[in-house]
Amino acid sequence: MTNYPINMSVTPDVEAFFDPGTNTISYVVKDPDSNACAVVDSVMDIDYAAGRITFDNADAIIASIEKKGLSLEWLIETHVHADHLSGAPYIQDKLGGKIGIGSNITVVQDVFGKIFNEGTEFQRDGSQFDRLFEDGDTYQIGGMTAFVLHTPGHTPACMTHVMGDVAFVGDTLFMPDGGSARADFPGGDAGDLYDSIQRILALPDEMRLFMCHDYGPNGRDIQWETSVAEERTNNIHVGGGTSREDFVAMREARDATLDMPQLIIPSLQVNMRAGQMPPADKDGKTFLKVPVNEL
Repeated sequence: MTNYPINMSVTPDVEAFFDPGTNTISYVVKDPDSNACAVVDSVMDIDYAAGRITFDNADAIIASIEKKGLSLEWLIETHVHADHLSGAPYIQDKLGGKIGIGSNITVVQDVFGKIFNEGTEFQRDGSQFDRLFEDGDTYQIGGMTAFVLHTPGHTPACMTHVMGDVAFVGDTLFMPDGGSARADFPGGDAGDLYDSIQRILALPDEMRLFMCHDYGPNGRDIQWETSVAEERTNNIHVGGGTSREDFVAMREARDATLDMPQLIIPSLQVNMRAGQMPPADKDGKTFLKVPVNEL
């Protein structure tokens, strides 16, 4: 990791927001030396059966930022989520900031643009986002330099964002007793996931890792913070030097037993658009599509 601007002396303030409906954790990350902040993996609420969108989770983030007098500079998506809808454009409309995601969003848009039969009017160049990150790119949150690692496997566009002594790993890793994310979505790959996890585990031992999801295995309380050292030693899927071959065999067998996420259909259609809904029809009505036998 010597080629990356790791600065373990920078300790950003991290506030977590847990959404029990999707088991998602969103974060407000503050530069310790200024009022600048970033939001990571925000949530927009949907009552799928009723087709109703609300913003309670996003409003809680907005209220916290406003109460603390922070300036929002970035809205980071670690990947195109398949289990919750992004609240990034709603928050951006209220507080500003730039929406950023990995550059392989274009791969995801191409795949799911076809699955959802989006037509030529749906742009597949990532232009819905303000910044497309490449591996090793840096960006500023106030005076704090953040950088990104391309960590595909769960999806092609997954990125880990490192800010001072913290890293936001998206769905690449879970807490040590939760293991790792599935790799069976279109464009996912268990071998790539293993390689990506090794990149994260090569970060400094004391690097704080923040999860995008936690499901409270075996009935424990929800948790979202661990460390590189803890994951490297105790992660049930990759800890203790698990080989790539054994991991791939385990991950592929496990993925074959998993159901699709409940919100995958609305989530993908919205999140590949940077959190925006599909265009309204000529009568001003908005619809989400349900592809049959495609996912």
